[in-house]
Amino acid sequence: MLEGIALQDWYLYILIAMTGVTVLYLFFGDVAEGAFAGIDWLNPVLIFSFITFTAGSAYIGELLTSFSSILILIGSALASIGITTLLNIFVLIPLSSAEESLVYTEESLKGRIAKVIISIPKDGYGEIVLEGNGGTISKSAQGYENEDIPEGSHVLVIDVEHGVAVVMPYKPI
Repeated sequence: MLEGIALQDWYLYILIAMTGVTVLYLFFGDVAEGAFAGIDWLNPVLIFSFITFTAGSAYIGELLTSFSSILILIGSALASIGITTLLNIFVLIPLSSAEESLVYTEESLKGRIAKVIISIPKDGYGEIVLEGNGGTISKSAQGYENEDIPEGSHVLVIDVEHGVAVVMPYKPI
């Protein structure tokens, strides 16, 4: 007993609190990124998950076994190190490297060749598709000189204004 509360109850309270903190960090973690900016090896998700797994397995150990509390805590911490390591290797590292693979800016579309999939009428809007390593991007488009551009034509993206690509017909040299 600690402070008049059974040890397994402490583990349950820690489990509930750390689960809540982890969920909040997942939603609002970008705000807290500045606090851990200089320490690349210290990932808050790993710390929160380690404490959560340790508290959860210690709670179950206290509830279901008759081992000593110290032995249960050490076993729970060792199991948590293994689970947290697997979480890092198989979930967090792949997610961090894939996070920016599909991101593009409107500035990066300038100068790219696209294909018209919905014809662009004079003084009107159509649709283009840009294909690349990151996937396929479709954008609304209008002609640079307000000319008709038929479906299936290749165009050069000149600019992007308010989310609409400004294009002109492209003829390879």
